[in-house]
Amino acid sequence: MIALTLCIAFLLLIVIVVTYAERKVAAFIQDRLGPTEAGPHGILQSLMDVAKLLQKEDIIPAAADKKLFAYAPILIFAAVLAGFAVIPVTPSVIPSGAYIGIFYLLAIVSLDVIGLIMAGWGSNNKYAVLGAMRSVGQIVSYEIPAGLAVLSVVMICQTLDLQEISFQQGILMPQFAGLEKEVNYLFGLKALGINVTNVGGFTTWNIVRMPFLTIAFIIYFISSLAECNRAPFDIPEAESELVAGFHVEYSGFRFAALFLAEYSMMVLVCLVSVVLFLGSWNTPLPNIGSVRLADWTTGTLGAWSGNLWGAFWLLSKASVLLYTQIWIRWTYPRLRVDQLMHLCWKIFIPITLGLVLLAGLWRLWMI
Repeated sequence: MIALTLCIAFLLLIVIVVTYAERKVAAFIQDRLGPTEAGPHGILQSLMDVAKLLQKEDIIPAAADKKLFAYAPILIFAAVLAGFAVIPVTPSVIPSGAYIGIFYLLAIVSLDVIGLIMAGWGSNNKYAVLGAMRSVGQIVSYEIPAGLAVLSVVMICQTLDLQEISFQQGILMPQFAGLEKEVNYLFGLKALGINVTNVGGFTTWNIVRMPFLTIAFIIYFISSLAECNRAPFDIPEAESELVAGFHVEYSGFRFAALFLAEYSMMVLVCLVSVVLFLGSWNTPLPNIGSVRLADWTTGTLGAWSGNLWGAFWLLSKASVLLYTQIWIRWTYPRLRVDQLMHLCWKIFIPITLGLVLLAGLWRLWMI
């Protein structure tokens, strides 16, 4: 219960910061000021919004299916929250060190689709039903290229453990001593005449040590926007067509839970992207000759310095991806439904199938 409480409090803090940052970034892109009244530079605006939502009346439409309507936000938020259980925060801090962490993550987060259907159908509102059906169709479709992109990483790393994937993207661990040649072959760098086993930094990220995973990263990141219902894939929440989509009838605490779930999903997919492709909690700074930047910015494994540096780098990389999500929202126009499905089924899925085939051929060649 203590860990759960801390996790929820941490998520609430992150969401408050991200919503404020989104408003300010959107204002900068649109050449305006954004929040200015609540606190210095409007920094307390998100806190005021939370206080307002918690004080609003919780209204349930008379014609709604009350059980489905009431339980849908809980299921959606619980599915997203459960995904954080396997995210490695530092080299020695991870809520649940499951050996099948990425499999569990993909499975448990998919349950939010059921909550979306419950919210739309339970609202007994045509706009909510249309928004829910759009959202479910979009999420289920884009889970395929996202899952195939993840599968290509799993095939290269030969593990479902997110912490093990994190260790593989750092400086060569002591347990690999004497196996530098094999490790470089595994990373796909021996053929290029590159030895990064003791360099560390960004040179050991998956997108660098196995360059075709850069394509997998781009596809996963774009697909994650669709799974989060973020622009330019925000068709389920198209204001000009559906008012607010599946959550049009929600207010008060239940709307706050849906809002928190959406932004928590943004944070989760960014953390997963960092762990799988961008070196996880490892430092991006390499060792260059006598300048040991990777050693200095990594700390001691298992000590407070290692945990502090690990959390700092993980959150810093995730923050860059969160900013990218916000920037994309206020830059690109919304796609049409046919464009969205064309991108998924005719472009992303064939490419990711090719990446899986390429990863499989590489592993067979390495045997």
